[in-house]
Amino acid sequence: MMKRPMDIAYEYIKERIINGTFFPSQKLNESELSAQIGVSRNTVKKALFKLEQEHLVDMEENKGTTVKSFTVKEIANYFEIREVLEGLIIRSAVERLSEEDLKEMGDICEKMESYLDSGHLEEYSQLNKRFHEIIYRASDNQQVVEMVNLIKGQLLRYHLRTILIPGRKESSAKEHEQIYLALKERDVDKAQRAIRLHIANIRQTIEEHFPFLV
Repeated sequence: MMKRPMDIAYEYIKERIINGTFFPSQKLNESELSAQIGVSRNTVKKALFKLEQEHLVDMEENKGTTVKSFTVKEIANYFEIREVLEGLIIRSAVERLSEEDLKEMGDICEKMESYLDSGHLEEYSQLNKRFHEIIYRASDNQQVVEMVNLIKGQLLRYHLRTILIPGRKESSAKEHEQIYLALKERDVDKAQRAIRLHIANIRQTIEEHFPFLV
């Protein structure tokens, strides 16, 4: 199924916001984007409206569109919210995860360790994403999952860079292993503590290294 022009424009701009090609507070020119992507200016505008709804850009009449910039306090606040929400999600997922889910998560933890050792950080990030998606899928509170995914979308550009902070990738691997072990034991409280600690540690890393991550 072919993608709609608006979806192509949306994905093009979003990817560049997340990977840092378009940096915080950068002005986005609709005409230039239209030429780069090969779609109409109106299509670009629709894509930007969608990104504004996701709090990735700011659109002001007569001033144009800029990539949304967050203060370190705003980012910390979002991660505090996410910490609580992730705790709710995992509590509802513990008993609903299948044995196949748990086996996949165990395999992911092993592969994540291997990718870290070999320096394959992109592959590590993809497995990280898959690990959390398994938990989200098992949760019976999909409204909370939607809220977490919205927050993650806004802050992904900062989160992805934390893995470059010395020591963070090793800590991340251990945190995922602790989450997995708690889920394997079907220990609801232990799983909630593990996931909240994981999110809290990401927040702390961002607070301590914020200038490097922008």
